[in-house]
Amino acid sequence: MLVKHSEDVEAHRDRMWRREPENSVEDAFDAEKFIESVGFCNALTDIRRPGPSLFIAVCGRREAHMPRNVQKDPESRLAWSIKDEILRRGRVYYAKLLKGHSTFICRRLIPHFRTLKGVARNKESALLSQDARAVLAVLRVEWESSTGDLRKASGITERARFSKAMDELQRTLKVVPTQALYEPTFTYIWSLAEGRFPEKLETTISREEALREVARAYLHGAGKTIRGELARYTGLSPADAGLGNWALVDEGFAVRVGPGVYSLKELESIGRNLTRQASSHS
Repeated sequence: MLVKHSEDVEAHRDRMWRREPENSVEDAFDAEKFIESVGFCNALTDIRRPGPSLFIAVCGRREAHMPRNVQKDPESRLAWSIKDEILRRGRVYYAKLLKGHSTFICRRLIPHFRTLKGVARNKESALLSQDARAVLAVLRVEWESSTGDLRKASGITERARFSKAMDELQRTLKVVPTQALYEPTFTYIWSLAEGRFPEKLETTISREEALREVARAYLHGAGKTIRGELARYTGLSPADAGLGNWALVDEGFAVRVGPGVYSLKELESIGRNLTRQASSHS
């Protein structure tokens, strides 16, 4: 559902989410700065999904649509190549994480997402599927593997089953792709997430802090959120999203404008001042 906000909110999102031609993302270094500023974002989503996106930031405009034939579109090709370069550099977290979408997470928020979505090793047998555990067992021996080799070694030859297991391991912060290879055929190289980000995945964060900081990162970029927006973007439950937002209100970072509607305190003050000025001139 695409919602049109007031122009001051949309202008804030233009600046923070790089939806301006003069502020568009042009390379991997710039993309990493963008990811750090927003905290987390989707990789290749367009205007049809709210929230920050690398593809939209590359396009540098609000009305960015992913074409059907991405190989012939220069903007989608650039976004894809930047994604691959970020993957290779390994300075930010990348995996299919938020509601099945490819997601970037800055290093400082990795512990927070681990708290909210990760599975502790001593709970893997109860919470992970048999196929996911089979893939994980291979990677804990081999440390890294291509997609094809990992399918063979895990014994999961059916493509759909293997993809489902990999999606499960990505959304629980167990495995990450570390490289995309295109010759002789396309494949990802997979590794354990704890091997690439050991310190961050060992850091303990309380659930309350994790919810608050994830909500803070999203609201900082969005400026204002409507009912259910944070939950829809992150996959958090509405109750958890509400707890995160309320924590921001309690510390004075945000203002509750209405049921389920939250705004940056500074942005809400600007909006009220503009409204008063308009009323005084009418």
